Amino acid sequence: MKIQRRMAFHFTYQLIFYALLIVAITLVACIIFFQNMTSSEIRRNFPVGVLQQIAQEAHYKSGTIKISPEWDKLIEEKGMWLQVVSAEGEVIYTVNTTPHHALPASYSIAQLLDVQETRTLGTYAVHTQLNFSFQEPLLYILGYQNPDLDQLVAWFDAYGQHGIVRSEAVPVLDQQLHETGSYLQVIDPESHIVQGIGDGAYVRKAYRPLDILAIQQSPSNYDTNIVTHRDKLSGMTWILYTPHAAGAPLKHPVMETATRGLIWFAGLILLLALPISIWHGYRYGQPLILFAGWFERMGRGQYDQVLTAKDIRKVFRRNGTMRISYRLYKEVIESFYQMTHQLAQTEKERERLEKEQAEWMSGISHDLRTPLATIQGYGYMLESLPEQWSHEEMRIMGLTIREKGDYMLALISDFSLIHQLKQGDSIMELREIDLVELVRRSVLKYVNDATMSEYQFHYVGEERPLLVKADETWLQRLMDNLLSNAVKHNPPGVIVTVSVGRMNDKACIRVIDNGKGMDEETLHHLFNRYYRGTNTVESTNGSGLGMSIAKTIVEAHGGEIQVQSKVWQGTKIEILLPC
Repeated sequence: MKIQRRMAFHFTYQLIFYALLIVAITLVACIIFFQNMTSSEIRRNFPVGVLQQIAQEAHYKSGTIKISPEWDKLIEEKGMWLQVVSAEGEVIYTVNTTPHHALPASYSIAQLLDVQETRTLGTYAVHTQLNFSFQEPLLYILGYQNPDLDQLVAWFDAYGQHGIVRSEAVPVLDQQLHETGSYLQVIDPESHIVQGIGDGAYVRKAYRPLDILAIQQSPSNYDTNIVTHRDKLSGMTWILYTPHAAGAPLKHPVMETATRGLIWFAGLILLLALPISIWHGYRYGQPLILFAGWFERMGRGQYDQVLTAKDIRKVFRRNGTMRISYRLYKEVIESFYQMTHQLAQTEKERERLEKEQAEWMSGISHDLRTPLATIQGYGYMLESLPEQWSHEEMRIMGLTIREKGDYMLALISDFSLIHQLKQGDSIMELREIDLVELVRRSVLKYVNDATMSEYQFHYVGEERPLLVKADETWLQRLMDNLLSNAVKHNPPGVIVTVSVGRMNDKACIRVIDNGKGMDEETLHHLFNRYYRGTNTVESTNGSGLGMSIAKTIVEAHGGEIQVQSKVWQGTKIEILLPC
């Protein structure tokens, strides 16, 4: 759970970081898109669009108005001027009005109406924008020199007669218009074309009522710019078409500043993301390469080489602590160590078991071959000249053959029993028995055995019953194995003491003798199958499975068995069984 939480947190904050990066890039893209749209709109509606943007972005409070300095800079660059007039007619804000001394500092109602109607102020063409965003209305006046309009008025004064161009002036005016790529049309009050002079590419047969206003408001949507002059006496309107001035489209100054900042911000994020991505790739790639090396060495069975010397220097510092880049996989690395250690131990155990199995099979073959050789030899003797042997010799031969056969049957029976116990076959019938009585009878059997007269057996037990759930037959076999071992592997005169009692809420059986004891090697291999120890003399002195069977019987009852022994200091066997 610890590594899951850490990896979840690790990848979550990375996801958040890259999500923010994508959002920032998307935001920049959107701003650039809208900036282009706004710039295009300003260009189409220039200078009306500029005035609308200024009015929307201005701040007005307590008689003071604030406009972005970027707009002031743009107005000055274009050679324009700006005035903001309050509801009382006072000019409360100006831009670039110093060179234009003829501009009034306040306006009367008549002046404002005249400006609104004629869209001129003195020699300047003007655009106005009335804004109601604040508590009181404000009028924005944007003025600029319009050479095309001045030229049109000059031509009207020089060549006009009764609202049209005089016939003798047409060639002169036509030449001037061709030189500038311009075209002049004169239309009557019904919008019919009366005259057309200059480049004929712009000739139109008739105008709808809103066509002229549309071209004036959005000149970039059309082929040319236009200026108009209407003669009030004749009702005629002169329209001058001039080609678009070359140059880059206008840009929204505030949007341009914001876009520039965001572009720098996005670029910085990208510059930071690049080394971070490389670092992350290296950080996650190195452990994976390390793990791949581990798997390769494990595949070759090199469990003791989890990390090479080079890998150890990569993963750990000199003081033994793990490096930061590998701490994310701390539990994984520790699990690898544990797994490889277990695999190494398993491999060693497998080799040990194979060695013991080979020794076991060799011993079994020897112990079976020895009695079989004896039986076979006596068989040949009896087969060849049985009449030459006396009855006593025949009896000895038969006795020897029977003893060897009994030994082989006992050995095979022990193999079968221990195999069943190890395979977990259900061969036990558990029922409640008195352990005190069972042990007492087992000891008494050896005490009453005349063949055991050279050995001393003592029993120490409780008077009251000690009940356990067990298989009486198998526990009897257990006691026989322990007592017979004490006799087989010790010289006459040994004292064997058997006691029964309670210890830590468990039933305890102790078998203690003062015999030869066992060395360390014998004690270590005592419970291994088919191991008789270094002090066994005769091959027929047991199957070598007695203690292995004893341990298996104890474990099958859910108990424990422990042996303590030293050479010439006797042996102590302690068995604990659940009460």
